[in-house]
Amino acid sequence: MGPPPPAKPAPMTTTLETLAPLHADMTVWRQDIHAHPELGFQENRTAGLVARQLEAFGITVTRGVGRTGVVGVLRAGRSTRRIGLRADMDALPIPEANRFAHRSVHAGVMHACGHDGHTAMLLGAAKYLAQTKRFDGTVHFIFQPAEEGLGGAQAMIDDGLFTRFPCDAIFGMHNRPRLEVGRFNVRAGPMMAGGAFFDIRITGKGAHGARPETGVDAALVAAQIVVSLQSIVSRNLAPLDAAVVSVTRILAGDAYNVIPQTAELGGTVRAFSRDVMDAVGRHMQRLAEGTAAAYGATVEVDFRVRFAPTVNNADEAEFAARICTELVGPENVDRNPPLIMASEDFSFMLEQVPGCYLNIGNGVEDGGCEVHNPAYDFNDRALPLGAAFYARLIETRLAA
Repeated sequence: MGPPPPAKPAPMTTTLETLAPLHADMTVWRQDIHAHPELGFQENRTAGLVARQLEAFGITVTRGVGRTGVVGVLRAGRSTRRIGLRADMDALPIPEANRFAHRSVHAGVMHACGHDGHTAMLLGAAKYLAQTKRFDGTVHFIFQPAEEGLGGAQAMIDDGLFTRFPCDAIFGMHNRPRLEVGRFNVRAGPMMAGGAFFDIRITGKGAHGARPETGVDAALVAAQIVVSLQSIVSRNLAPLDAAVVSVTRILAGDAYNVIPQTAELGGTVRAFSRDVMDAVGRHMQRLAEGTAAAYGATVEVDFRVRFAPTVNNADEAEFAARICTELVGPENVDRNPPLIMASEDFSFMLEQVPGCYLNIGNGVEDGGCEVHNPAYDFNDRALPLGAAFYARLIETRLAA
């Protein structure tokens, strides 16, 4: 008998070390995007940078999805399996306080939430996967506009995102300040709250400040409605149905001696399920109308959901946690992190396609701060880790 055939080499597995050569490229992309921030649906320069890089990698690009969104398509092998990876591109209307070289060149606009880093990580994964192609199937690289409350995810969906680029599952991530670089947070079920905005417009009858009996005081009605709204969570929801109702704006009156005829309230609602959000909206309408009627005023309530709750599919969350564990070890993966009362419009994509949204550590260094702060900056040390997560996820899920 002849010698046994040589054993097949074990397939290469993406690690942090294999992504390290792309760290410099990702840092350049990230800092360039940070220096040139663009608000939602205005991400023309950013979308152009993303599209040019994807095309340079040999990836098929579609521009203008959901107005300024970009989708790159990379195929390898013959499998019909399809996975979506999503990053957000928009900045915030915040003047930057930082003084480093890559600070914003646009007054009053900055990347205060790390979307520059999210975009650079996904570009890094795209370049690596295009070079190696150690998978069998299709990857859709989804670069979303207008995440910050302007409806960018829904705009892409309405523009046929999942009919033009079907996905069996979809994944996204967000940096987490005060979580060490090298750590991940991921959980099944609710991850982040849904968010609604509301406006309540009260109409009474104006009068002289010295003769209140001749009018209907819209300011008084507004004050009573503010107090009544605080009973929604404590008296109309089940104790385990967490929600927040916050009145953040009150407008009434123009003069010291005039009882105002009109008043306006505004604020936000957060909850971890659509049912709870809907219940809050119904109770708000009932309380506002009843309180206004009791004082002889009328009221209009505008309650609008801007973010659905971010709810991870259990199987996809377990899969994502396993990929994280393989990269950084189980001690660096929290599978039951605290729920986050902030909102994320990737939630609308998760309502269409099963998937998972997770957090990647942005560091705990001195000078670090929470997102939406004028001194915030994405931590470039996290770039290879995020790119490695995406690449390993694809190589594992779409294994040949």
